[in-house]
Amino acid sequence: MKQITAVIRPSKLEAVKSALVAIDVVGMTVNDVRGFGRQKGQVERYRGNAFTVEFLPKARVAVVVADDKVEAALAAIADAAHTGEIGDGKIFVTPVETTLRIRTGERGDPAL
Repeated sequence: MKQITAVIRPSKLEAVKSALVAIDVVGMTVNDVRGFGRQKGQVERYRGNAFTVEFLPKARVAVVVADDKVEAALAAIADAAHTGEIGDGKIFVTPVETTLRIRTGERGDPAL
């Protein structure tokens, strides 16, 4: 099992969710986060004054998938979140040792 964590534009969240559901990846955790990457924020103007927004709003999506679905999930997220512009985000894949469904006591892939 692997945990896939994607940091994406908030406007792409619904598209990413739909893409994951389409490949039968259900169950995800979503957080509203702020951060910056290579773009290092952006300059905004308000009432004629320029100021720098250093931390841009992002959405962090975390899903745990079986090993055989990792590549499909990566492709689905990347395709749905892609705009071609700087700030599209990043995807991280980390190993998961075990999963336990609290309600039933199931462990491993059946608990997903």
